[in-house]
Amino acid sequence: MNETPRSLEIEGYLLQIKKIGNSLGLILPKELLARLKLKEGDKFHIVEQTERGIKLSPYDPKHAEAMEIARRSFRRYADAYKALAK
Repeated sequence: MNETPRSLEIEGYLLQIKKIGNSLGLILPKELLARLKLKEGDKFHIVEQTERGIKLSPYDPKHAEAMEIARRSFRRYADAYKALAK
């Protein structure tokens, strides 16, 4: 399994897929981590985009969509939720 590492350029940063133990991973520069406010252990989601590759996001788009549905429900049925909370 001697594959050539693939590279991905993100806003001026060149990331390279490297072997880390028995896995493959990306090493993120400290400057990028600081700018994105990420630290060890943080999770982010990979969103595949047609013809554009991938998007790395610190939030789950499915969760964001579910929260928007919940917010609409809270606005629409605010009186009912207030009554249930008593």
